[in-house]
Amino acid sequence: EASLHLPAPKNVEVHSYNFQSLLRWSPVPVENGSVLYTAHYKTLFYDTWSGMGCAQTPQTWCSFPPELRRRRRWTILLRLRAELGPRASAWVHTPPFVAETNTTLGPPRVNNVSASPDSLLLSVSPPFTPEPGDLLQYLVSYWENTTSPTEKKLSESKTLFQIGNLKESTLYCFSIQVQLKIYSGHLLEGQQSAPECHRTALS
Repeated sequence: EASLHLPAPKNVEVHSYNFQSLLRWSPVPVENGSVLYTAHYKTLFYDTWSGMGCAQTPQTWCSFPPELRRRRRWTILLRLRAELGPRASAWVHTPPFVAETNTTLGPPRVNNVSASPDSLLLSVSPPFTPEPGDLLQYLVSYWENTTSPTEKKLSESKTLFQIGNLKESTLYCFSIQVQLKIYSGHLLEGQQSAPECHRTALS
């Protein structure tokens, strides 16, 4: 009798980075045969399970379908089961997932830095493609590269901006993170970029 029951997948989690989301899980170990997996989703608004495009897949991950990727504010519920021939495991349900609050934003990319005697001009790109209406800010931490650096902060909403009031011919370092203003009014904070150091010009 026990052999009819297939163990349910473990470690079923949503991983979301820069709004690219996928469901991942650990493989179900069996003596023989290859286990396949089926994943479904539903939203809080529409209480019917829909396929995610991962039905009887041998993979241990499933990307969100395009119609979900565009719905950052929707509360999404997911379920997954293992299947082997006529046998199927119990469904494993994930906690509610909302991309806008549960994704991890990566660091912005620094495209170019040009130095003048009293400033550094930075050109950056956001870590993801913004949607119309997205309010993005860049939080810049910068410091003079001395034995006891004191950090200053600057907040910018443009992708081209200046760190000003600097000393000439001096090495300054900076790190940037992105902040996305989300629907609730909160800020979703991204990861810090690796520190970068540049010398201001000599006047």
